[in-house]
Amino acid sequence: MNIPAEVSAIIERLEKAGFKAYVVGGSVRDFLLGKKPKDWDVATDAAPEEIQEIFKESVYENTFGTVGVKTGSEDPDLKVIEVTTFRIEGKYSDKRHPDKVKFAKTIEEDLARRDFTINAMAMSAAKGKANGIIDPFEGEIDLKKKIIRTVGDPDKRFEEDALRLMRAVRFSAELGFEIETKTFSAMKKNADLLESVSEERIRDEFEKIIMSERAAQGVELLEAAGLLRHILPELREGIGVGQNKHHIYSIWEHSIKALDYAAKKNYSLEVRLAALLHDIGKPDTKRGDGPDSTFYNHEMVGAKIAKKIMERLKFPKKTSDKVVHLVRHHLFYYNVDEVTPAGVRRFIARVGEEHIDDLLKLREADRIGSGVPKAVPYKTRHLLFMIDKVKRDPISPKMIKLNGSDLMDSLRIEPGPRIGWILNILLEEVLDNPELNVKSKLEKRAEELNELSDKELAAMADKAKEAKQEFEEGIESEMKKRHYVK
Repeated sequence: MNIPAEVSAIIERLEKAGFKAYVVGGSVRDFLLGKKPKDWDVATDAAPEEIQEIFKESVYENTFGTVGVKTGSEDPDLKVIEVTTFRIEGKYSDKRHPDKVKFAKTIEEDLARRDFTINAMAMSAAKGKANGIIDPFEGEIDLKKKIIRTVGDPDKRFEEDALRLMRAVRFSAELGFEIETKTFSAMKKNADLLESVSEERIRDEFEKIIMSERAAQGVELLEAAGLLRHILPELREGIGVGQNKHHIYSIWEHSIKALDYAAKKNYSLEVRLAALLHDIGKPDTKRGDGPDSTFYNHEMVGAKIAKKIMERLKFPKKTSDKVVHLVRHHLFYYNVDEVTPAGVRRFIARVGEEHIDDLLKLREADRIGSGVPKAVPYKTRHLLFMIDKVKRDPISPKMIKLNGSDLMDSLRIEPGPRIGWILNILLEEVLDNPELNVKSKLEKRAEELNELSDKELAAMADKAKEAKQEFEEGIESEMKKRHYVK
């Protein structure tokens, strides 16, 4: 692997001006691992003002000595290269940021302030080639041994910046490395320091853990280090809590295995989070013990808990809404011989066509997490067939050939609740029989409904709303018997 020309050019210009310059940090780590670095960072003994003098196209808007040098590259990862002056950091009063930054004279001083040995290496470079590694803390040895170890005293490193507790777990999950014994002991000892870190920073690291291939191991490591109680205490409620005869694992084990499947299949962040949280409501809803225990309404309780978690960790609303929706609807019933096309249409109308794919991915993760061998059984394949068959049928008010304005014009009535009642009734009737979705037929039926009194029409609309939801209720007594629900 060569060093990008944009990076080499920056180093060469700094050296030509009489300064020292090196590729540093995660860039070196990834380079030595044969992976394309996500970011290329350069450290130099040039002061920020001197860097700006050399690179006119640059930005300096911080107090940490980091100048963003614009390269003009077409590669988005190389458009701006961060060039930072060697520095020594002072005391960390807030356990996150140094109170004072002092510029240093040597690369060794700069490397000594970094978090882990595998991130505390520098590489001299010119003309796209690495010309030697500066490695005062044996990071290259730790790379070969696949070890995460702090630079110097681990207690001091974590006291300086408590987010490093999560970064250690994140690097372990992303790289598949073990955390060195002394470092891990210090993590457990200092776990409570995480309370000083903002929810947004915790979320960013947690998201990176969840998006790694070893997400499940990452969550287990958070628990082993005593960190999970500061991030997802609700998830810990499932530790050691057994389920019924449909599950061979505890709630905690099941959730971890569901996440593991979703991560290995490279599913989206929303599906991975939903896989981890889909049974978060089970501890609160468990009734009884042993093979006949029940968890009635755990999906609804779980959705409320998931919403609080997503809001607490400051996830974007769009992400939060999607995860909560998936948790709420993950428990649906489908039997090839019992569910009609109308039931499939109602299912699509309720969960949204745009969520079907992710909901089925969550179902796969749920199944594998339960210990069954097949992620996609015949029932699921049949459901996909039925969805494909009916998805062009009307499944929402927007898809029926009559709207509120049409109703007011044809019936000569003013805006009011009667419009909504009639539309709800028409939708339910069209869900049962899509052939009714013809404007002339709908207008004729609307005239018939308009003959009813407000009381009669409201009652009929309520009955339409309560139309049997085959995916949730199925053949109710049969489903309850199968799921051990009273």
